[in-house]
Amino acid sequence: MKNGNGTRLHINEVATRDGFQMESRFIPTDDKVALIDRLGGLGYAKIEVTSFTSAKAIPALRDGEEVMHRIARRPGVVYTALVPNVRGAERALESRIDEFNIVMSVSETHNLSNLRMTREQSFAQLADVVALAKQAGVPVNVSLSCVFGCPMEGEVPVPSVLGWIERFAALGVQGVTLCDTTGMAYPIQVQALCERVIAAWPALDWTAHFHNTRGMGLANTVAAVEAGIRRLDMSLGGIGGCPYAPGATGNVATEDVVHMLQCMGYETAMDLDGLIAAAAELALLVAHELPSQVSRSGHRLTRHAPPAHRRN
Repeated sequence: MKNGNGTRLHINEVATRDGFQMESRFIPTDDKVALIDRLGGLGYAKIEVTSFTSAKAIPALRDGEEVMHRIARRPGVVYTALVPNVRGAERALESRIDEFNIVMSVSETHNLSNLRMTREQSFAQLADVVALAKQAGVPVNVSLSCVFGCPMEGEVPVPSVLGWIERFAALGVQGVTLCDTTGMAYPIQVQALCERVIAAWPALDWTAHFHNTRGMGLANTVAAVEAGIRRLDMSLGGIGGCPYAPGATGNVATEDVVHMLQCMGYETAMDLDGLIAAAAELALLVAHELPSQVSRSGHRLTRHAPPAHRRN
């Protein structure tokens, strides 16, 4: 394990999309806007604000346009959203989106379950979105689900993963996110795949996206960073998950990952105390305990008063 020696990492927040879409309680629009505005001042490189999927499909994010129009845009922060199809792309453009995040799975079974389309159907639809983005001058990132394993198929062959990356690279996307959608990744697998794709497509912006389903999210993050990944998705409080992985917990928690990376000497530009305070606010919004650790315990040098000793 290496010392970060000030290496700059770019932190992307996904709680307001990936996290909120999994919550049973609708988060009021005013609260979403206030939280995103608060997060915008904490040092993020990117915030995934919402999804331009139909309100019927994801009712928790039915206020996507209003949220995008009302948030305060911080200089230097990319405000992105999930864009599933051309209609969603048109809505996103009307909302002055900074980037399209398009999504499909490299697993046929997962793609059919999650998107109700074959992979080829998804690719054809997303190719139209990329073409529209090019016309509008908006960059595109593609998030590939299940690259480290599928809960229904098991291992996903690496050549299949590389084949889908090649096809999207040929369309002209600017970045690719390698998603451990259901928390099946393990460190040596992560390091091997990340090293391979960075070497094959060095011009692409690479992002890693981990879930903590089996408690390996932090270890996988270190493996990805040591392989050369410089952009990381994470979710405040560790909220999120996947409906197709029974028992799955959420994404790796932003405050936990940032705390670890800062301890290791990496430069994240993040305000850790601000994250801990924002997580406390988030817990009130979702009305349940958060799975993150640092939001409860504080950073490693948090001081506590010694216990009062009593004489018997």
